[in-house]
Amino acid sequence: MSQPYILQEDLRIPGFTGPVHRPGEAAYDELRRSLNPAVDSRPALVAEAYDVPDLRAALLAARRHGVAFAVQATGHGTHAPCDGGVLVRTSAMASVLVDPARRVAKVGPGARWGEVVAAAAPFGLAPLSGSAPGVGVTGYTLGGGLGWLGRRHGFAADSVLRADVLLADGRHVTASPDSHPELFWALRGGGGGFGVVTSLEFRLHPVSRVTSGFAYFPIETAADVLGAYRTWIDGAPDELSTAVVLKRMPADAPAPVAGRHVVLVKAVHVGTETQARQALAPLFRAAGPALLDEIGPATYAGTSMGGTPNRHMDMFDEVPEELPGILVRAAEVAQTVEIRHWGGALGRPGPDAGPVSHRGTKLSVIVDTPVPGLAEELRPYANGGTFLNFLSDPSRTAAAFTATDHRRLREVKRAYDRDGFFRVGHVVPA
Repeated sequence: MSQPYILQEDLRIPGFTGPVHRPGEAAYDELRRSLNPAVDSRPALVAEAYDVPDLRAALLAARRHGVAFAVQATGHGTHAPCDGGVLVRTSAMASVLVDPARRVAKVGPGARWGEVVAAAAPFGLAPLSGSAPGVGVTGYTLGGGLGWLGRRHGFAADSVLRADVLLADGRHVTASPDSHPELFWALRGGGGGFGVVTSLEFRLHPVSRVTSGFAYFPIETAADVLGAYRTWIDGAPDELSTAVVLKRMPADAPAPVAGRHVVLVKAVHVGTETQARQALAPLFRAAGPALLDEIGPATYAGTSMGGTPNRHMDMFDEVPEELPGILVRAAEVAQTVEIRHWGGALGRPGPDAGPVSHRGTKLSVIVDTPVPGLAEELRPYANGGTFLNFLSDPSRTAAAFTATDHRRLREVKRAYDRDGFFRVGHVVPA
């Protein structure tokens, strides 16, 4: 565990208008916390920014004192400690503006997806949001953004139209196809190591109602379900996003599945319940009678699918026959094993698409518990990549990109942050 840092008496932020919290204060311990328990960040101070001048003041102070600088909008954190540095929280900068005529949203750096979904819903529109309403918009989008509308509309990063960015030298610029185009390209999936995004503008999509929810089956069907899923995904429509989860349910789950080990099918279909069930029918036949089936019509605003904590992840361009057996064995140890279908629009980028992950991926596997030998079993079949949003180890950042994209990202880093001022978290080196 990191040791507390003693605040340098001369580390101040001239011109900063928001609250500044120092070691020993209750707010300091609350605001420095990450959802990842492995990250025990001990910054010299935590500063709550109210506006862009506050962000610039904090950035310039960190530069002047030669200490680390990091921005955290939500509790998801930076994946690396900002020990002895300046940690800025942007939770107060959570503005959300929706232009229904243009189908566009503009958000501040502290906005969360639940706020955007709620603002867009009255107009029959939806963003390419994360799995839960509390996920921060900016970090999620800069990391690529794999959401439950992704097979129909692509990664969240693909919908970005422009970004206002505070650079390492304190300049405030707009990145778009016509202004700082290389920076604009890098931000759409390359992570937050190129500047502080102070506002983000992105497309919304005409989605108001979906068919979504969970269906639960006995764990004894896991091999049959995964075997069927392996081939069924090739014919799944783009309107349907799914995952199969082998999960030990908590005691307070609904009665039919409380405390049981189950096969859980997650589904979101941009269409009617009839269409969704027709598409899911072959998979459900392999699973047999459901213990509980909660899939049905819903507003997109009311859809929250949740995520799986990531202690191990692999991605697959093809799905080997051996995969179901490997994952069933892993589920004997793990609390949760999640297998998610990619493809569709995720794998069909436009000509100006950003550097989002490995777009040829067909399936991802996330396991929430260390399973001895699992990495070695999966390695011969996996594509060797990872996805920035799901990656907790900053030392593997390069694996989130193709070799070509990583080289180009390094060129952008050299152009905009040659001295590596932004160095906390998932950062591409100059």
